[in-house]
Amino acid sequence: MSDPTSRLCELAREGDREAAGELVSLLYERLYAWLRRLTGSEEDAADLTQKTFARAWTALASWQGRSSFSTWLHGIGHHVYVDWRRAQPPVSLPLDEWWTLCPDDAPDPFESAAERDLAERLFAHVERLDEDTRQTVHLHYYQGLSLAETAEVLDIATSTVKYRLRQALDFLKTRLAEPKAPVR
Repeated sequence: MSDPTSRLCELAREGDREAAGELVSLLYERLYAWLRRLTGSEEDAADLTQKTFARAWTALASWQGRSSFSTWLHGIGHHVYVDWRRAQPPVSLPLDEWWTLCPDDAPDPFESAAERDLAERLFAHVERLDEDTRQTVHLHYYQGLSLAETAEVLDIATSTVKYRLRQALDFLKTRLAEPKAPVR
């Protein structure tokens, strides 16, 4: 398997703490960012990321290498998130605050106010998709997982992933085609 984390995983299974630490270093930020988008909270995302790694270490012997370690870890993270979500009352995310409270230290990718406005509108519309479609969009587009990896994480057929993404794209095209369409 071409997954660069495969060897680290094998070493971690054998008890190599440095390899386990390297796996955390390589995957923590990506997993945390995904959970941050889903939860809307830095604290909850940090807690869920920790729970995901704790479950992963407990189940490390069951990883069989049929998928990348990252995909396997995202699958565990998905289940951790679903369990957390079931225990939570419905929450509305402060989307406007999120954009202003999470500055990036990297150079600003939005060269114009129009691009930033479009990105904010796109993010707001994605957050209004139903839970299953939103998770599919987050995993495939924001996390960069392939269709097959997204399907594996969500434990659904690849055709279902394609269908959800098509629904999301159709919805987003319709909403974004309208000038300054209100977010509902």
